[in-house]
Amino acid sequence: MSRIIYAIALFWALSTAAVAHDFSALARVLPDDSRIVDEGRAGVRVDLGLSQGVPYRVFTLQDPYRMVLDFQEVDWTGLDREALLQTDRISGVQFGAYVPGWSRMVLELGAPLAVDRAEMKIDETAGGAQLSLLLQGIDFDSFAAGAGAPRQQGWDLPEPSVTATQPRRGGAGALRVMLDPGHGGIDPGAEADGLDEKTLMLTFARELREHLLRTGGFEVVMTRVDDQFVSLERRIALAHRAGADVFISLHADILSEGRAHGAAVYTLSDEASDVASDKLAERHDRGDLISGIDLSGADDQVAEILLDIARQETKPQADALARALADGMTQQGGPMNSRPIRTASFSVLKAADIPSVLVELGFLSSPRDVQNIRNPEWRVGMAQGLVDGLQKWRHDDLIKRSLIGQ
Repeated sequence: MSRIIYAIALFWALSTAAVAHDFSALARVLPDDSRIVDEGRAGVRVDLGLSQGVPYRVFTLQDPYRMVLDFQEVDWTGLDREALLQTDRISGVQFGAYVPGWSRMVLELGAPLAVDRAEMKIDETAGGAQLSLLLQGIDFDSFAAGAGAPRQQGWDLPEPSVTATQPRRGGAGALRVMLDPGHGGIDPGAEADGLDEKTLMLTFARELREHLLRTGGFEVVMTRVDDQFVSLERRIALAHRAGADVFISLHADILSEGRAHGAAVYTLSDEASDVASDKLAERHDRGDLISGIDLSGADDQVAEILLDIARQETKPQADALARALADGMTQQGGPMNSRPIRTASFSVLKAADIPSVLVELGFLSSPRDVQNIRNPEWRVGMAQGLVDGLQKWRHDDLIKRSLIGQ
């Protein structure tokens, strides 16, 4: 335990020293000088080469075991995960933008590890820097005692700006649509053939937004407009604060459980429609964990029961929205999945009072889907299909509301 406290105190001291240097340009990670290697009994060594020194901090999280390194924003271009990770004692590594001004690296630990030594050497002449951490195994109790995101003045990650809640319209005015490009920042989502889901979905979300605005009758808000990490909980909060009438999360996953191709639309359900959908929802939620989100103490059973009651009112709307969107994409030629309407317990769909769906444009595990998603003309057709589906759903929903009102 004393080793953990000493290590954390050391990080703050080193970080303060790094702040004293006047570096204006964005620091770059140097791939040739970066590696994570197993040194046997000596432990695991983490070396990160940087074009200049930057403030940083390190902490651990449990359930699952993770070590998190936060940096003042750095450029990760050229750093390859497979080349970086050269030890089986670290089961995975993620890195990327976290929030504006900050970057994050997360090490997925196979067993509890703690920092035994840490130093950042700065070349006063050339300005380059080398961050070196030596990690050693510790017992479970000691790891648990030292785990948790620290709070320290000057180091807490800034909260993204939040606008005041706007009232939902719910009438015959413009339909306010919240588009949610999946993943982002440190969380790349699915990856295949040099492509990543976060970039593909941001591109499509921007194109869909333009289609909606040109069509008229829609207001469009997005959970992210660039390559930034947004937690699942915050995506829902942003939809509420924007006063969204509908929430559409956009994805293109890899499905290892059997073969899958074609677009599909998911709605929320505690019972997944099939095993593959259940596994897909698990992987989506894991994105927050591997991105270094501390979820301890997040469960509130009473609040969840109240939310479940509220969701009973929006479930028929979400189901109808899913059918309308699937029909719209089908009319544009799809191709659609053999089961285009599915259910699973996706956390991002748990907004209690907003009809919410998750659209899988296709699967990056399918070469045909990859070819389609990369094709601008195909994306135009799918965007038009979603616009048509939203218009049809809005028309039918207004009729149902008027009948209920009578």
